[in-house]
Amino acid sequence: MAKVVKRSPVPIYLVGVTWLVYAILLPLYRVGDYLICAAVSLLVWVIGKAIWPDAVLIVDEPEAKQEQPPQKAEKTEKAEKTEKTGNEQLDKLLAERDRAISEMRRLNEAIPDEKISAQIDHMEQATRQIIAQVVEKPEKLPQIRRFMNYYLPTTLKILNAYDRMGGTGISGENIDATKEKVEKMMDTLVQAFDKQLDSLFGAEALDISTDIQVLETMLAREGLAGQSITAEENETTGGIDHG
Repeated sequence: MAKVVKRSPVPIYLVGVTWLVYAILLPLYRVGDYLICAAVSLLVWVIGKAIWPDAVLIVDEPEAKQEQPPQKAEKTEKAEKTEKTGNEQLDKLLAERDRAISEMRRLNEAIPDEKISAQIDHMEQATRQIIAQVVEKPEKLPQIRRFMNYYLPTTLKILNAYDRMGGTGISGENIDATKEKVEKMMDTLVQAFDKQLDSLFGAEALDISTDIQVLETMLAREGLAGQSITAEENETTGGIDHG
């Protein structure tokens, strides 16, 4: 509660009327005339205040704005401008990446569940690395077509549905069941994103594995590995003497 003083305008009106009547009925030629009129006006003002005093009103104070809970901190920096490679297909891929990441961040801010938030973060980083691998080696583009055309957009669609249902603020059979399915599906989706990234390293992994095997065989043959070459190792290298 708060007190508000509402001042009465009547005494001021009476003072104005006093000066008007005095000017009409009596002369205002000398300083003394003005002083007398001022004294009479003061008396009228005091009497007016006594008869029409100021009103004191009790009003409710406006409710203080409820402190809004801090928004979820941004997990990553703002989306950067899409870089250009000069390759039409790669430039399109980078634009799609930025749209997807922008939507992931929006959903991350909107969905309060901490576990899903962490999973969205993980998928965002995986998406970045998947696209980076293809930009570095464009011949890998066919390997991610299904990921870009179906898995990624469908994941965003599912998360959007989860966000809309959570935003209703109500609990119902359909809403609760759907949200539960999405929450269970998120672990599978995170693994799928990781496997997509891992698959892009298949060729390199095979090459490195072969190089390691050959290197071990050569080191053993030269006595640098502390062991002698075996018949099985000879078969692996085709009996080729690299020395």
